[in-house]
This record gives sequence, C-alpha cells and structure tokens, in this order.
Amino acid sequence: MTKTALITGITGQDGSYLAELLLHKEYLVHGMLRRSSTFSTSRIDHLYRDRHEESRLRLHYGDLTDGQALTNLVLAVQPDEIYNLGAQSHVRVSYDQPVYTLQTIGVGTLNVLEAARQLMRSKPVRVYQASSSEMFGKVLETPQTERTPFNPQSPYACAKAYGHFQTVNYRRGYDLFASNGILFNHESERRGETFVTRKITRAAGRIKVGLQKKLFLGNLDAKRDWGYAREYVEGMWRMLQHHEPDDFVMATGRTASVRDFCRLVFEQLDLDYEEFIEIDPNYFRPAEVDVLLGDATKAKEVLGWEATTTLEELARIMTAHDYDLALREAHAKRFDAD
Repeated sequence: MTKTALITGITGQDGSYLAELLLHKEYLVHGMLRRSSTFSTSRIDHLYRDRHEESRLRLHYGDLTDGQALTNLVLAVQPDEIYNLGAQSHVRVSYDQPVYTLQTIGVGTLNVLEAARQLMRSKPVRVYQASSSEMFGKVLETPQTERTPFNPQSPYACAKAYGHFQTVNYRRGYDLFASNGILFNHESERRGETFVTRKITRAAGRIKVGLQKKLFLGNLDAKRDWGYAREYVEGMWRMLQHHEPDDFVMATGRTASVRDFCRLVFEQLDLDYEEFIEIDPNYFRPAEVDVLLGDATKAKEVLGWEATTTLEELARIMTAHDYDLALREAHAKRFDAD
C-alpha cells in the first residue's frame, strides 16, 4: 500500500533530500512551504522535471504558526507520516528574532503535534520532530548522547528544547507515535549560503575565480560534529519505521573546528585559507557553543543507521559544487560585460 507523507520545510536542505528519498520509496509526498513574493523551490525543482516524481509530489502553502490551517491541511492530506522540518533555523539570527524563532520552532512544533492528535481520531499517524544538537549548548558531558542534559545557549536552542519536550509529552500523554531526531550539524551543497560551511565553500570558489577577495568569519575555533545531510534523512525515515517511538542522536562521532573546515576547503583549490580570511566580531554569537560531539551508538544499534561520509569527503563534495557555480558566475559576468 502506498504511504503518504507530509513534510514541513520541504524546500529546505533536509526537506529536499527527504522528499527525494520518500519519492524513491514510492511515497505520495505532500510538502508545506511558506507563501512569499518569490519562488523558493530551487532545491526541489528537479523533482518536477521528472514526470513520474511530479505525479506523486504536491505542494501546499502554509505556516507553522497558523495552527488551525495546519490542522486543516493534515486532516485533508491524511498522512501516514509527518516530518516537521520547518523552522527559523539560523542560530545567530535567533538572537535578533527570538520571538519569531520561538513561534516557528516551539509553537510550530506544538501545532504539528496537535494536528497529528486530531488525525489520530480517524487513523494512526507517526511524527518526526527535528530536534538539534544545539540543545546541548554549553555541554555538560562529552560526547553527547540521548541521556545528556540539555543546556541551551541561544533562543534557537531554547525553542528546539521546548519542541523536543512537547514531542515527548505527546508521546507519553496522548500515545502519539512521535520521535525526536537529535541531529548534529549536517551539511551539503544544498545548505543555505548564510550557514558557515556553505559560506566558506561559496567564498573559496569565488576567490579562486577572482570574484571575491576576502571571507569574513567569526569564531574559527568553534568545534562541531559535521555530517552529510543526504545520509541523515535516511535516519529520519528509519525512526518512523521502527516499531516504537523514541529519541535518537544522529552524528558522526568526530569533531572538527571551523578552522579545520576552512583549511580542507581552500586546500581543494590550492589556496592558503589564512591569506583570505578575516575575523569580524559581528559574526560571533553572544553566547558561544564551543564543542559539540555526538555519540550515535543507539541509532546504529537500534535503527542500523550510521554516518559514513568523512569531513574530508564532505568538503570535496561541497567545494566541487561551489567552484563549478563560481565558474558559471564568472562566465556570465564576462558575457554580460561583452
């Protein structure tokens, strides 16, 4: 029997990869995206070029902060699985927009859970909630597991912790099949260009072809557990195929600094990162999270999931993509000049 899934945030990095995965598994996929004056579907446009995929992918305008409209959508779509990936997802921006961040992440998660609870009256449904390693904040132990206490250091992390605990509450209090994926940093060539890894790879490519001279960054010594987003959506799906709901850390078990990532990227293009990077205090967080390192043993033992892409390979994938993009930009600029 064909399954139906609803993905909030389908036009984001994770949403686009998850949509690909579910379509490959012959799901009927519904995606929710916010209405804006410009189209923001570039990450999933290729799915519409495949006529087979197009017939099983349907998009709906909606907003996580509009609980009634969200419930109406869920009751209309009748999904077997809901993946809540929508959010204001930038940690630094959350300091400038704390209320909006809480509304989209915290209240938005509650609205998804409540919509699922309404659907439970007519059919079973399973919910995946995108939790975050940022909830560990100023870490109380290393590495971090599902049992590590949260100590959030940003409005974003506080909102994610709220959504996480509401998911646990709906699981226990309403018997809703709801699982939290505590994902550590996961990057790709589809990462937004304001996020540090993609900011680095985009700048390196542009510097190599002469379109940019400097890259301005904040704390180069912050350490993160970086994996490949394409692999992590497989873990999301596996969580909802498991026979019971639970919470799982997804991580590589390795940590590296922003400086390490810069070196790996610039080396791909035969450049010395130290010649091109300058520190800008504006990019420092008011409260920094120094080190995140995940232990995904539970996900491996229970779900059979583990990260396999190394940071070196991730840097190669992203750098190659963005160098090619920079070459096309340079070519277009020369064409316009002519």
